[in-house]
Amino acid sequence: MSVSYMGSSGEASAVFRSTGDVDSLQIGSATMARFVASGSSTDGRFGLFRWDMTGGAGGASTHFHRTFSESFYVLDGTVRLYDGRDWVDAGPGDFLHVPEGGVHGFHNEGDAAASMLILFAPAPPRERYFQELAEIISSGREMTDEEWTDFFARHDQYMVQT
Repeated sequence: MSVSYMGSSGEASAVFRSTGDVDSLQIGSATMARFVASGSSTDGRFGLFRWDMTGGAGGASTHFHRTFSESFYVLDGTVRLYDGRDWVDAGPGDFLHVPEGGVHGFHNEGDAAASMLILFAPAPPRERYFQELAEIISSGREMTDEEWTDFFARHDQYMVQT
């Protein structure tokens, strides 16, 4: 394990953010993303987002990332998570870690709302991906398969068929 802090007495360096300080982003009509800790606030160590979905909100189709891991922790409701082999119904307290290159996806296919935390490490500028996605959805713009592929590649997201 490498040492990141070389001091001998510790220091006051914690960062507190109240819920009112957390940026939120509506993605379509069914999903609210809250940027609890962006990479810029953690010196690039991780990004932590809360993902709130209405019933039937859908989610992310199967994909992988080359430069960061992604983890999911279900807070409320039921989220269908894909672990690269099977889709599983995950409930409160269930956790899925996906290392770089791991195929994964998620959906809320049920009638009830669901919430989860998503952790990216190290922290890519994932909030920019979600902002651009929200802009595309809200504009109603039709994109070609090539445009989607380019968009995803710019954000280290590679779609796969399962």
